[in-house]
Amino acid sequence: MIGLLLLIIGIQPDTLTTSSHDLDEVVIVSRGQGGKRSAKGQVATIDEHLQELNHVELVRRGSYAWEPTVNNMQTERLSTTIDGMKIFYACTDKMDPVTSYVESGNLQSISLNSGLNGNPQATGNIGGALDLKLRKAGFLYDHRLHGLNGLNAQVGYETNGNVQVYGADGSHSSQSFYVNGGAFFRHADNYKAGDGKKVQFSQFQKVNAFLNSGFKFPPNRGDGRGALEATFIFDRATDVGYPALNMDVAKAEAFITSLAYKHLFEDSKLESWETKGYYNHITHVMDDTTRPDVEIHMDMPGESWTAGAYSLLTGEYGKHQTQLNIDGYYNRLFADMTMYPGGAAPMYMVTWPDVGTLNVGASLTDNIRLTDASSLHLSGKLSWQHQRLNNEEGYKALSVFFPGMQQAYHQTTGRIAANYQLSIVNSQLSIGAGWGSRAPTVTEAYGYYLNNTFDQYDYIGNPRLKNESAIEVNGSYQLSILNFQLSTDINAFFFSNYIIGQFEDRLSAMTVGAEGVKVYGNIDHATIANTSLTAEWRPVSGLRWSAKGTYSVGRDDEGEPLPLIAPFTYQSRLSYATGPLSLQAEVKGHTRQAKYGKKYGETETAAWTIVNLSANYQFSINHYQLALRAGVENLFDKNYATYADWCHIPQKGRNIYVNLSFEI
Repeated sequence: MIGLLLLIIGIQPDTLTTSSHDLDEVVIVSRGQGGKRSAKGQVATIDEHLQELNHVELVRRGSYAWEPTVNNMQTERLSTTIDGMKIFYACTDKMDPVTSYVESGNLQSISLNSGLNGNPQATGNIGGALDLKLRKAGFLYDHRLHGLNGLNAQVGYETNGNVQVYGADGSHSSQSFYVNGGAFFRHADNYKAGDGKKVQFSQFQKVNAFLNSGFKFPPNRGDGRGALEATFIFDRATDVGYPALNMDVAKAEAFITSLAYKHLFEDSKLESWETKGYYNHITHVMDDTTRPDVEIHMDMPGESWTAGAYSLLTGEYGKHQTQLNIDGYYNRLFADMTMYPGGAAPMYMVTWPDVGTLNVGASLTDNIRLTDASSLHLSGKLSWQHQRLNNEEGYKALSVFFPGMQQAYHQTTGRIAANYQLSIVNSQLSIGAGWGSRAPTVTEAYGYYLNNTFDQYDYIGNPRLKNESAIEVNGSYQLSILNFQLSTDINAFFFSNYIIGQFEDRLSAMTVGAEGVKVYGNIDHATIANTSLTAEWRPVSGLRWSAKGTYSVGRDDEGEPLPLIAPFTYQSRLSYATGPLSLQAEVKGHTRQAKYGKKYGETETAAWTIVNLSANYQFSINHYQLALRAGVENLFDKNYATYADWCHIPQKGRNIYVNLSFEI
């Protein structure tokens, strides 16, 4: 209902209208106009929505909390924010990416800036920047209406894994006040692979609740108007299995809150000014109590605390549309591990030594309209960071390997990017370039004996790492002729001081069954390049065919393949829509991963192809708007794993789903 009201009466999703900036792509999560969406609609997981984005793949360690990659780069080289808020995962094994702490019901959209052209709050975004936009009811701007109420509900079921989804949310909007909130629940048992074999430890359960509210101040004559907005999100996942890892998760819990003031100017070159303060706390508890035949039982809790603020000023002067942003945050990361060897005293170890990170930065973006057919986009950011190891035991343990290491470090990072766009008859051309750097992550700099099941090595951080940097070049071209559209894009990243784990034969592994020890280090250079070709054809009204192929390559300084680089991937969709009914058939897969990172413990992945079918029917009963969706994933029950499936855990076999949503 909220999305329908936005369309009919012009409620602004983010409450006060602000200038838009160029985004590579947007996935609309809640009901609304335009954009890409998962065939499952709002019942789809955040991971399934992310799959619709160009440049994005997902590393899967189980059924829950897949890790997004952009341009074949993982979390270390990405920026992920929720409505501009910095949030940091609390698991040393990356079992809880930022995207796992929200639900489809929370969100309006997911925006992606590919490469170094990040959003204003992004830091260290060499690969790209994701921002998850929260869904807010917004104020009414039609003074003929005194107030509107809305209610949404969703229910869904999937046969493979007995997946159950229930969600409901409500809203109230007036000219000076709005509030919307809701709750979402998911439950999944162990799923079955294509051969019918159950994949143990793939279950999970999750509950999510949220509340947004806003109050608009009376307008000041000639000074515009302002509004105060507050957000609260509670997210809790329990009994989460990870078949690709040695441990599961007893609890992953997040408290996310923010307070913002937004002001729209009148009769001024300034358009808007938004200032937001936020706080979030993440608790993540790993254990192996449900695993059989555990040689040494372990507990591995981790916590993340982040407090921050940003202030974003937007203005327009002549041909320039400019954004100035100042932001800062303070984050603490702490993790430890207790081992319980049979017949011996427990063994305790600090794996993240309570690292406190203070980061402040300033960014400037300028969209310049050169002519009616061309534009230039410029962006840059400079950040300063100070880190301190607050846990004395963790500091002393790491000092054994790095004598004379300091207890505090600081780094300066930055990025700059330019993009030129030209529209010619029936075609669009874009070329761009940029440079950016990032500081080592807490794991890379200060992690202590973190086991990686991908290559079966224990990893140790290196506080003496240099900042990693990269030069990016990119280009795209789109041609439209009648009902046919063809587009291609390419980008390449040339790294200096690339950070990756390196063999250390002088040290012994601590984890039972580990092959050895690696210490993070800088290699002189590395390269990652990606290219894609997309075609779309609409021969008659309602009928649409699209196809896409993507190829990537990644090499280290010795010419060896980097790990987790996608082979040639392809996808083709045929859809038909008539009235309230839409149908879609999809074929997707990837070729054999011939160029894999053997040097880094990666093994070859076989080729695979699957077929998916889906249908969507929208109808109304009295004042109720209903949408019924059904489909079959992996129609022919293929047993397969993708290159990004950790330790080659198999994907789901045939899965039949159905879900119903209604709005009043």
